[in-house]
Amino acid sequence: MLPSKYHVRILFIGDIFGRPGRTLVKEKLSSLVKDHAIDLVLANGENAAAGFGITPALAEELFEMGIDVLTTGNHIWDKREIVDYFESADGNAHSPARRVLRPANYPPGMPGWGMYEGRKGDVPYAVINLQGRVFMAANDDPFRTIDQLLKSVKAKIIFVDVHAEATSEKIALGWHLDGRVTALVGTHTHVPTADERVLPNGTAYITDVGMTGPYDSVIGVKKELVVGKFLSNMPTRFEAATGDARLCAVVVDCDERTGHAKTITRLMIS
Repeated sequence: MLPSKYHVRILFIGDIFGRPGRTLVKEKLSSLVKDHAIDLVLANGENAAAGFGITPALAEELFEMGIDVLTTGNHIWDKREIVDYFESADGNAHSPARRVLRPANYPPGMPGWGMYEGRKGDVPYAVINLQGRVFMAANDDPFRTIDQLLKSVKAKIIFVDVHAEATSEKIALGWHLDGRVTALVGTHTHVPTADERVLPNGTAYITDVGMTGPYDSVIGVKKELVVGKFLSNMPTRFEAATGDARLCAVVVDCDERTGHAKTITRLMIS
């Protein structure tokens, strides 16, 4: 085993859904960081605002809890004030607004950024956010987008959140990037998968980290509303559920010298 000084431990928290998800992060994050000797905290926050989008105030609240970078996905534009928040970065590469990512493979000229490069202590790292195309809105190719982004990244530790519907697309991206990124984790489906592993060339992988939010629900939404929608096919206003809140996350242990992952551990706590 490597001396501890070469180890970097990354905690990635799955899709934070509404108040139940935010409350659980607030209650559990400090102990998770302590118990797992976490160096870097990442999370997907696109559903933080009552299950639909994220506001600047909620982003700042999550940063104050100890999260270093927030990724998102297809709900990033649900709260229009996020556009002004992105613009508030005003050239500051490390402002809080720069640490909220939207998928990098959105069309050129869209507000915001799909990659953040920073340092935690003396260790440089990069976080990249992608969105899938299968069963989702048409965007640029995530495979070729990340190929281009990686040409400019100098950090060895590179963490990728792929917000996608199709398991095949996420798995294919994992194999495509094996050995070139530290970890590739899937988000969006809100259901944790049991396929966490380190691929042969050193990339930690899981198809979906799972949701941090109410599990007495249908992927975070009040179950009676979703069941009614399926039964009637009538327009329905979805509302966030509240019961059985659980925090889903993964811990990735990696070597700061190579960027390769050593282990990936799946967590679900309530």
